[in-house]
Amino acid sequence: MKTLTIILTDGPYISEYAEVAYKLAVTALKQYKVNIFLYLDAVHILKKGQDPSFFTNVGKLFLELAEKGVIIRACARCAVARGYIAEKDVLKVEDLSYSSRIEISSIYELSEMISKSDRVISLSR
Repeated sequence: MKTLTIILTDGPYISEYAEVAYKLAVTALKQYKVNIFLYLDAVHILKKGQDPSFFTNVGKLFLELAEKGVIIRACARCAVARGYIAEKDVLKVEDLSYSSRIEISSIYELSEMISKSDRVISLSR
């Protein structure tokens, strides 16, 4: 099966990229294995407890994608820099993740995802 990797850099509610990525992933799942890598401010997408009143809750959308088998990873350095996890606990996800299927990982995993992908889409400004 072909693989699609989507890279996001914008945080939720600053642009519609997270929702676009969700829609791309849902459609792609019909023909592709899908990876999503959250880089820079996109790590905010997974923050627990978000309850936006005027926007779609993108965290819940990404949880739905993980439950459908999409591999979702968030950059460890980005999560540390934004205060989600202490540097010594870089592999723990209790504050950031909705699910054990969504993990914090190294930027090196992004490189591996890209090298194994048939298509790559980067959504960033």
